[in-house]
Amino acid sequence: MPRVSWRKAAEELAARDPKLRAVALKAGPPRHRGPDPDGAFGALVRAIIFQQLAGKAASTIHGRMRALVKGDLTPKAVLKLSEEQLRGAGLSNNKYLAVKDLAAKVADGTVELDRVSKLSDEELIAELITVRGIGRWTAEMFLMFELRRLDVWPVDDLGVQAGYGLMHGIERPTAKQLAPLGDVYRPYRSVAAWYCYEAVHLSRGEITPR
Repeated sequence: MPRVSWRKAAEELAARDPKLRAVALKAGPPRHRGPDPDGAFGALVRAIIFQQLAGKAASTIHGRMRALVKGDLTPKAVLKLSEEQLRGAGLSNNKYLAVKDLAAKVADGTVELDRVSKLSDEELIAELITVRGIGRWTAEMFLMFELRRLDVWPVDDLGVQAGYGLMHGIERPTAKQLAPLGDVYRPYRSVAAWYCYEAVHLSRGEITPR
């Protein structure tokens, strides 16, 4: 069965749900930044560094950390970096420990990034959350935006909760309430989540409606 594109999935969801269609008409088709140039491992390193930091500060720290590795950013290369080097680049103690733990778990096969295409969403999430500093939300963002998995529904994400409420004209649902509300969007819940984010951006005037 051929893989459905995010654009085609968006068209199908817009046909199913008039509320989503109204947002899609203003926001346009889903858009993504390109995949991480350092691959899946690099994307996870970046995710750890960016957690709970403002974008500019996180970009600076990530750039310093990346400059420590000449050539490909691999688990082996990261494991060779000292605590002094990583802390000197700006990583907090928790982020230093998380990056090292990620590298160790990818290197020993606990996290099988070389076969992500063979793992289901839940299998991959189960592996990723064994890494220090990676919770379910971070794993879900990795699946959605790096791997472009189509059916992720991040119910704990405050942006998705708020956007769903705005889109449907209701009070912001809790994670427990939001979980079954995504069923109508299967198997393209990632696309619905993307439009929830866009509903928030539109409400703040942060994107130009189409």
